[in-house]
Parts: sequence; structure tokens; C-alpha cells
Amino acid sequence: MTVMATKFTPEVLLSAPRRSAAVPNGSGTLALFTVSTYSFESHSRTAAIKVLDIKTGNSTTLYEDQAYSEPTWLSDSQFLLVKSGDKGSSHLLVADATQPGSEYVGSQSIPPRQIKTFDGSISNLKVTPLSDDTVALVVSAPTTPSGELHNPSREPKSYTTGKAYSDLFVRHWDTYSTKNKPSLWYGALKKASRDMWNFASPNGGLVNALKGTKLVSPVGPFGGTGDFDISKGGLVFVASDPELNPAIYTKTDVYYVPLKTFTEEKPPAPQQVKTGHLQGYSGSPVFSHSGQSVAFKRMRHRQYESDKWRLMLIPDVADLANVQEFYKTDDGEGAWDQRPETVVWSHDDKELFVTAEDKARTLLYRLPSTPLEATKLPEPVATGHGSVGDVFNLSPRSNQLLATSSSLVDSSTYSVVDPDANSAVTLSSASKAGKTFGLSESQVSSIWFQGAGDYQVHALVMKPSGFDPAKKYPLAFLIHGGPQGAWGESWSTRWNPAVFAEQGYVVVAANPTGSTGYGQAFTDAIATQWGGRPYEDLVRCFEHLESSVPYVDTDRAVALGASYGGYMVNWIQGHALGRRFKALVCHDGLFSTMGSWSTEELFFTIHDMGGTLWGNRAGYERWDPAAFTGEWATPMLIVHSELDYRLPVTEGLAAFNVLQARGVDSRILIFPDENHWVIKPENSLVWHKEVLGWINKYVGLDTTGLAGDTEQLVV
Repeated sequence: MTVMATKFTPEVLLSAPRRSAAVPNGSGTLALFTVSTYSFESHSRTAAIKVLDIKTGNSTTLYEDQAYSEPTWLSDSQFLLVKSGDKGSSHLLVADATQPGSEYVGSQSIPPRQIKTFDGSISNLKVTPLSDDTVALVVSAPTTPSGELHNPSREPKSYTTGKAYSDLFVRHWDTYSTKNKPSLWYGALKKASRDMWNFASPNGGLVNALKGTKLVSPVGPFGGTGDFDISKGGLVFVASDPELNPAIYTKTDVYYVPLKTFTEEKPPAPQQVKTGHLQGYSGSPVFSHSGQSVAFKRMRHRQYESDKWRLMLIPDVADLANVQEFYKTDDGEGAWDQRPETVVWSHDDKELFVTAEDKARTLLYRLPSTPLEATKLPEPVATGHGSVGDVFNLSPRSNQLLATSSSLVDSSTYSVVDPDANSAVTLSSASKAGKTFGLSESQVSSIWFQGAGDYQVHALVMKPSGFDPAKKYPLAFLIHGGPQGAWGESWSTRWNPAVFAEQGYVVVAANPTGSTGYGQAFTDAIATQWGGRPYEDLVRCFEHLESSVPYVDTDRAVALGASYGGYMVNWIQGHALGRRFKALVCHDGLFSTMGSWSTEELFFTIHDMGGTLWGNRAGYERWDPAAFTGEWATPMLIVHSELDYRLPVTEGLAAFNVLQARGVDSRILIFPDENHWVIKPENSLVWHKEVLGWINKYVGLDTTGLAGDTEQLVV
């Protein structure tokens, strides 16, 4: 820890170690993970690669170097890593997990050994053994239109900043589109000696698997290793349909490239996997251990990013025409009303382990690996508190799994899960970020209340660590984004409920209509209802707290939201519920639905607004917060970022201008260098101090050290 504190504060949250998932080796004895920390004293970040002894739960630091990333097992003791180099280059290195780089042999340290330098930035490392001394390797890398590695430092100097476009997707997330796109590159590494590996291909390096095609993989803006997989027989990956514009359509397909040696200088053409009526997003293709079968997931609609994932199977990659759907029904809806996320094969390939969201938690499910045998809906496997993230097989001699999870009071837990015993044993917990500062599971509970219709709505509740049921606490009413998303029992460094609770609030995070994890019909019901059912659900939540939860002081309530939650704050501001709050916070919220075509992923707007702006103008006008600005009266803080291309900064400026012109107490915080999320530590600390200072001022809580304090230097 880099700060001294006696309670859980924003500084504690942001400076606490952040751990990646733990990835075990083939024998299930060791697991690699990374840890990063930030110091507000030195204003610098540190990064380390560590190894976990799965038997004892003890961990050892292998390397402390910010240039090192992506540790990936090569054998039971050796692993690959990527080192960022000068002028846009990157280096592929091999290291030994049993010989920490911090140890010394005589007067010399034990550095990783370099295999090759690439004139470009490689990432998303994946390997699989081909023989005792050879492994297949696949990475992704920015690639030029001619199919070569792209290195921006090699481009000729430009004397202009102008950008001209003739197609959609001018910009995406936080970057402007360029002609250079990500591609997948393969190769084979052959063991040359005990400590060294070399590329086995004739060209001594990597081959672009997608050269000469129009395919792009991983799929932006968040695509990674989950978009592809490799086996002894080839490469399977996800790519957008090149015949459809990705700004309008969500359709992505699974492709298969057969490879015999991973040294082929000219890869075979990718073969598309067709899935009939399912025409939406594809994701998470995973080979069975035999390499014969592939499990993946697919959505039905091709203009809906939050459709239900269907679990799919290719029984034999030699016959891509045979694709089977798990829990298929005649009406096309599917019998399992869950949204599978991570997919893992058991060691014997007879079962699948799948994570899926359920009522504010992400659970782990177990089912047969063929749809014909999956006749009963899967039951969850015990994994402990919170939500499961990544899951990996342990030793082939057991059916155990290594799971990484988190909760509202613990940022990271590594557990050994035994599906046969339906139990989990914690190996390691990053409790410094939460439990060390007094956070406990006793602070977390939930409520159910009557929604706007004939249904119940769920909300998470987090109380202060020193909670006294005889007292009344001000309410922090959190509204999630998405809108097809949910507040969950998991850790976050953005919008962490514990930060608000430790200021002295009872935090209520409702999951109204549109939320995920409560059945697909509940998620779908928000379409064309943005200010309708969700708003009414939130009104019912507030009324339930007022009448049935005595320790919540609804006369001292504040509401906060980001993205769709920011839209809802703007909507609330113009309606009756807005007058029930002392203050509001709108982060990257939509000011006017009439301007929503300034976004980048237009398929989202088309789906949720019920059509195009010219085809359904009334639908856009119906839920426009700007139409009700004549009612805006509650003090409000606006936060917006200039690199947010999903919701341009003018949305925040427009809301602030209205508030100022109406004489409503208001403040705007703008980050020129952040996107839809504020993630840089120093900026995030300013965000927390501004937000907490704003709401604390209006409910009478302490503002010492926060925005509004006389010592606070932020203007």
C-alpha cells in the first residue's frame, strides 16, 4: 500500500494492488498472475509478474518491470512474456518460473532470454503443445492493409492532422479509425536447448493468418484472447462480417483455419461456420482438449449487442456444416434463460464449465459437452462469495478448477473449485483493498420490491462498516449504465459502492428493467422504454426505501449514474423523482436522444430507440431528457470526457449550460484525456473527490479533503 489510512477511502481503492486472473500450468502446481499498483506519493505505477504455489497458496515475485506483460505458460516451468521495446517494437522472451529474476547467481541476475524482436506491437499471446519439443503460438498485432506488421514510428511524418472518411465508423470508443487493423499471426516454437526456444518456420517468425482476406480479429474495441483459440490442428477465431458495416450491424462469425505445423508460409483460407437463424455476435470459441470439437456462443439478432448468448457446439471441425445448439427450443428462444460467458472444457472433454450472470452474481455452471446429453438445465457449482471471473483446468488427474473471483469487499480471490464435491477452497485473497480496512460481507445485503408491472425488482444494498440499525443514514442511489447491464456482487475501481458506504451512506444499487441476470425478457423490455419502465421501477425503489427501510433517510438522498445511468439522472432531473434528491451526479450522460446519432455504434441507438431517427422520430422524442429542461431544479454535478466518442462531450456541456442558464447550482468536471471511463489513477482520484465532495455537501457529511474543502486545489 502506498497510502496511510484507517478506513476505506478513494486513495486506498486506487492505490491497492490490482491482480490479474491466475493461470495454472499444465500439471496444476503453479499459476502465473500479474500485479500492478499506483503510488500517489511518487505518482508512479509499478508492475510485477508473480507465481502462485497452488499447494501452499504462497506467491513469489518473478519480475518487477513495467515493460513485461502477458506471462503465458510454455511448459510446466517455463513461460513466455512480451516486453515492449523502443520505437514501437516488441520482444518475445522466455523465462523460468522456478528462478525468480530478483534472485542472483553470483553477481548476476536471471533475466528472461530473448527469442525474437518484432517491428510492431504483439499482444494476446496463446500457445498449445504440438509435440514434446514444439509449441504452436498465436498473437494479435496491428497490421497494414498489405498484411504486414504495423509500426506507427515507421510512418512518414505528416504535416497535417486532417482526416477524411467515406464510410461509417469514423471513430470507435476513444480512437479515430485508420487503415491499419488487428490481425492474428501464428508460428511454431521449437526447443533448442534447456533454456532456449527458436521459431521453427522457414521465415523465422510469424505468419499473418488473415492476409488477403477482409477479416479483422480480435474484434474491437475490447477484443482479446477470448476471440480466438488454437489446437494441434488449427486456429478458430471470431471476426465481423466483412459485407456488413460494423457501425450498423453486430454480426460476427466464427472461422476455422486448418494448420498442420503452424509453419505454413501461406495459410489456408478461413472457413466460415454458419449457424442458420442465429445471426448476431459470436464469441468465446474454445477447442476441446482433443482439438476435434469447438464450443462457442452466438446471439440471434444482428442489430442487438445485448441479445441472449446461445451455447453452441461444432462436434468435429472436419465437418463445419454440423453445428449444434444447447437447450434449443422450437420457438427459437432457448430453454436456458441465462447468458453464458466464459466456456471451459473438462480435461476428459465430457463436460463444459460455463460462467453466467444470475441475480447480481456471476456463477459457474456444469453441463455435458454435447447438446444431446444436456437434457436438464445446468445447476451452479459452489464457488464461494461474489462473482466468478476466469476459470481454468487444474491437473489432468483431477476434475478441479482454478477460479478467480471478486466481491463487493474483496478485489480478487483465487480458489480451487471441486465440482464433484460442490465445494471451493480459497488459496489467496487480495484483502488489503477491502477487508483490511474493515469491510465485511455483513455490510452487503439485497432487497426485492414491486416494479412498475407484475414483477419484482432486485437491488443490492451496502451499509457503512460501522452500521447501527438504530440510526438513519443518507441514501446514495446508484443507477447503472448499459442500459443492458447490472450492478453485481463484484469488485470495481470505478463506482465502487464501498467508497460511498464508507463516507456514511447506505448505498442502494437497483437493477431495474433492462438489467441483465434476471432473464432475457426483463433485459429486452427496456427497448423503446428508456424513460418508461426503468424510471417507474426506480420510483418504486425509492418509495419502498421510504416506507419499509427505517435506517435509510430519504430526506437526505442523492442519485448518481453514468452512461445510461447518466441519461437517467438527466431524465429524473426533469421529472417528479428529481425533486426527492438533494443533489445529482451525471457522468457521461445523454442530454438529448435527438442527438444520439453522434455516437459510433449506431446499431445500439437503432435497436433501443426502435428504428432510425428519420424512421421513428416520435420514438426518439418520447424519451428526450432535453424536452423537460424547464423542470430542472436539483443541484447537479456533470462529469464528461473529451475522448468519449460514444457520448460526445457536448452532451455534458449542454446539460451544464442549461443548469447554469436556469440558475441551478451546478458544476462540470471535464477530462480531456479520458474516454467513457475515468481510469488514470490521478484523474480517478480527482473524480472521486469531486463526486464525494459534491454529494457530501448537500447531505451534511464531511467534505474534508474533498472538492469544496478550502484546501482542495481542483478548480
